[in-house]
Amino acid sequence: MDYIINTPCGQVKGVKSKREGIIAYKGIRYATANRFEMPKQVTSWEGIYDATEYGHCAYQARSFYNEEENLKKIFYYNEFRKGGKYTYSEDCLFLNIFKLEETKENDNLPVLVYIHGGGFTGGCAHEKHFDVPVWPLKGVIGVTINYRLGPLGFMALEGLDLNLGLYDQVEALKWIKANISSFGGNPNNITIMGQSAGAMSVQQLCMSPITKNLFNKAVMNSGGGVSRILNTCKPEKYYEFNKKVMELTNSKTVEEFKKVSVESIFNAWTEAKKEIKIMGMVYCPVIDNNLIVDTGINILKTNKHHQIPYMMGSTSKDLMVPFMNSMSRNWCKKQSVDSFSWFFNHNLPGDDSGAWHSSELWYFFGTLDNSWRPNTEVDYELSNKMVDYLINFVKTGNPNGENLPTWESTTKKQKKDMHLGNGIVEMRKTSKLKMWHTLFTNKAVGE
Repeated sequence: MDYIINTPCGQVKGVKSKREGIIAYKGIRYATANRFEMPKQVTSWEGIYDATEYGHCAYQARSFYNEEENLKKIFYYNEFRKGGKYTYSEDCLFLNIFKLEETKENDNLPVLVYIHGGGFTGGCAHEKHFDVPVWPLKGVIGVTINYRLGPLGFMALEGLDLNLGLYDQVEALKWIKANISSFGGNPNNITIMGQSAGAMSVQQLCMSPITKNLFNKAVMNSGGGVSRILNTCKPEKYYEFNKKVMELTNSKTVEEFKKVSVESIFNAWTEAKKEIKIMGMVYCPVIDNNLIVDTGINILKTNKHHQIPYMMGSTSKDLMVPFMNSMSRNWCKKQSVDSFSWFFNHNLPGDDSGAWHSSELWYFFGTLDNSWRPNTEVDYELSNKMVDYLINFVKTGNPNGENLPTWESTTKKQKKDMHLGNGIVEMRKTSKLKMWHTLFTNKAVGE
């Protein structure tokens, strides 16, 4: 069977996935973009688009070294990437769609769009934990997307467009809105989800005036919420650093810089980090007065963000764990619509790293079979519950459902989170003392 469907862009051919009953449409080009320029949405193609293989990942530092020999990055490589196939290119604006074989056009199923993390400098949409989510078996169309990263996606420099990686995400959402009904999805019931830098991306999309009506609900893992630590700033903060990057490529003008090889740009970025220290992330979204119009703190104060349901949380051995937890809770409790906070504290089997940053993704995606870890019945039971909560939220804006412990919305008076892990799925207060102890005594694994 060819698994060919008709879309407004033309015909597209999918492939049976490794998960029984789910058809994958991989590597669909949703936009094109020249270097350092805004993306342009793909609206048509000739012939039958072959969507049977994943597309190129965005260029990132790991494109130019052997990951197995980079000991500083080895944890996440072993966890999420080892054994996978990854190619890199500036032509990287691809998305992947997962649906049930029997799902037909205009079935109007809810849609969950996932934006990967990686510090705005790494990652891609088909790492092992994202490879065929279980969601379609629960009645939801799944989508994962790539976007430009690092200096090619978030270079803040006079003479260049800003926030290109975020504009890629916006174009992906526009493409999905225009085409998803052909895959059986409901363009008026789209949830966006992200983790770490992906959650920060979701946050910015939820605060942007140009994303109205592109989605209806949002899920943010370990990066959602607003604080002075992760607050958006003006691009001028990064000018000195990025001028150094340009200088290290022997470019005297922006036009010369645009023609430098990709490897030279990334090598210069690596060198610049040694010479100029920046507090916080080197590459991240900045205020550009179009997509991002103000700091998150100011937008939240004035209620100019999207008034939609939110579901968000963090892990017990997360990066800056007390801040992550308070950011999520504070965002949820200030909403006019019921919103729900969670706290993942499950000790993953196989090592003593606990509930590290990103560890919950195996469970929310239902992809434990892709993991090297000796998962047990306890892990699968937890994953089933977490998937059900997520799917219920995507369908209705409320995670509660049959045969699940009741999840209360987060308010100023309701001070508990839904605790997920180690045999417990219930509403509990999250110990601030334990989180601060973790912050000062635990070295977070990974990048």
